[in-house]
Amino acid sequence: MTDTPVVSLLVCTRDRVLSLPRLLSSITRAAAHPEAPRIEVVLVDNGSADGTADCLAHWAADQPFAVRLIKAERAGLAHARNAGLPHARGAILAMTDDDCRLHTDYFAALVSCFSALQAPAIVGGRILPGDPADLPLTIKLEDHPMVAAPHRFPGGFAMGANLAMTGDVPGRVGPFDARFGAGTPFRAAEDTDYLVRAQAAGVAIRYDPRFVVDHHHGRRLPAEERSLLAGYGIGDGALYAKFLFKDPRVLRFLLEDLASLPRDVFAPVRTHASVRSFHFFRLRNKIRGMVIYAWVAARAAAHRHARGYGRNVSVASAPVGRRPATRR
Repeated sequence: MTDTPVVSLLVCTRDRVLSLPRLLSSITRAAAHPEAPRIEVVLVDNGSADGTADCLAHWAADQPFAVRLIKAERAGLAHARNAGLPHARGAILAMTDDDCRLHTDYFAALVSCFSALQAPAIVGGRILPGDPADLPLTIKLEDHPMVAAPHRFPGGFAMGANLAMTGDVPGRVGPFDARFGAGTPFRAAEDTDYLVRAQAAGVAIRYDPRFVVDHHHGRRLPAEERSLLAGYGIGDGALYAKFLFKDPRVLRFLLEDLASLPRDVFAPVRTHASVRSFHFFRLRNKIRGMVIYAWVAARAAAHRHARGYGRNVSVASAPVGRRPATRR
């Protein structure tokens, strides 16, 4: 026998002391399931200013399994995940959000799912609404397994609220891009960026409804819905801009977005009542995301140029009579 965990669960949190007990209690119950494997939990506190740190510490002290508490002060979900990844030792690496609740058989179902797969692989799980009063957002309801087509945009196929992968995937794909996700100008798409890069690295992407979480996101107002969906579009657009000249699929993605516009007339989306002309709304925000990405990239390039220019000026403006030191 070995102490190496079969499953590492990574959870990143920020100022969620009121909702955390729901998730933490569900982890305890799922770990106690008779068919649950050996697990560890990696908890990343992303600069919380409330009582989150104490809540995590008190819960961790009462658990029979290993719990690693990590601090990541720099804001951003992708940065927090990157801070936690090196501490995850399991053969399966799972992730969920701090406003979710694991089903009791979560860990048992996760192992059953991955036992039939060959590494490397990424698998998205089912995400059910946690509260019927919440709007139908950030959920994944399909009840049948699926395999992502390599030529299709993977956004929404698997979501960070319930995402798992074989332990060798981070070594192939690398860290999450910290420019994306909650707490950044691009607002979202850190998980989709990871999936796009995984596809390029030959990693299989699947969906399996057997491991399930309930998502208590709490969004109930039309303005909250529009803001979230706009953020998704901006994140996807920034992703398009990032890979525009690197991945030939991006042009295909854009053409598919354009081709979907007539559906606003002939087959309109009814799921999101606050958004009229859903496909146009999504494309408009993707274009915004592409512009924001280009602006951020231009500012970063100008900053690098200014730093280089400053170094040159400091040498050129050396006092008269003193020659700058040179290497022999």
